[in-house]
Amino acid sequence: MSRIIELIDKLEREHILPKSELVEIISGHTPETDEYLFEKARAVREKIYGKDVYMRGLVEFTNYCKNDCLYCGIRRSAKGAERYRLTEEQILECCETGHELGFRTFVLQGGEDVFYTDDKIVSIVTKIKEKFPDCAVTLSIGEKSRESYEKFRNAGADRYLLRHETANSEHYSKLHPKELSLENRMRCLADLKELGFQTGCGFMVGSPYQTAENLAEDLLYIYDLKPHMVGIGPFVPHHDTPFAEEKQGSLETTLLLLGMIRLILPNVLLPATTALGTIHPKGREMGILAGANVVMPNLSPKDVRKKYLLYDNKICTGDEAAECIACLGRRMESVGYKLVSARGDFIVDS
Repeated sequence: MSRIIELIDKLEREHILPKSELVEIISGHTPETDEYLFEKARAVREKIYGKDVYMRGLVEFTNYCKNDCLYCGIRRSAKGAERYRLTEEQILECCETGHELGFRTFVLQGGEDVFYTDDKIVSIVTKIKEKFPDCAVTLSIGEKSRESYEKFRNAGADRYLLRHETANSEHYSKLHPKELSLENRMRCLADLKELGFQTGCGFMVGSPYQTAENLAEDLLYIYDLKPHMVGIGPFVPHHDTPFAEEKQGSLETTLLLLGMIRLILPNVLLPATTALGTIHPKGREMGILAGANVVMPNLSPKDVRKKYLLYDNKICTGDEAAECIACLGRRMESVGYKLVSARGDFIVDS
């Protein structure tokens, strides 16, 4: 039995390994050991979630952002970005369309846009929950104060996604402007968990300057935080950023880490991301086969989808559009899974 197989078995049993052994898997995996890992990951997720794949309706409601993160296509200094903001009415219309299509979770995602004050976000969340009481509302709007998070929670927001991006502070400083800190990002995630949000963190795979040790540190942080959701995807460069010429993240490494995360946190809600579908025509299906159980079609109005361009060549039409969830359903069925209309909450061990 190969050393990597032994370590995968140990990860399945113990849910975490020392950093050095995580690095061994990340650095030494092969297509054969990957398939062994994916079989384990599928068995774990099917024991808890069956063959169901949950769909989230993504509403990208603003591409204004006060931050200047070096990897992001909607960064403050991205001169080519065509900026937009959706009104409260437009956001509610997106949710109306999604509800009719069977969505029971809406993900409101945007840049850190100061136009949307706490009061505006509270109003939007309150109205969605009043109109669609059977639905979950997820926010993905960046770093806020604990007081702001508390207001959103009291308004009825159920979940919050905030990628930590990297658990290594030195690496973090190479990806972000100096006014942003990993310490504050982790404070936000701790606050969100304490306030009762189903909380999601995550990171880019293959971001500039990233090492296998950094990825192992991400896995250790995730194990300690125990989030309800983890969103990971390959780094994809954007032409209007300082990282325009950097190499794209690896499909194989992203899939490997999805499988490892499933063994580390068996109950986690794990998306097969749009970025996976961007770098490979069957990227999302491969993500599901590696242990993921969530997909996030786009509910944003068609005229703004191409403006929310975090990275180049993002898929914005066809089955990424919510109107074509039938196509996405067929894609899931082609690999033995089933797209379902459900809130898809985190399952707590009984």
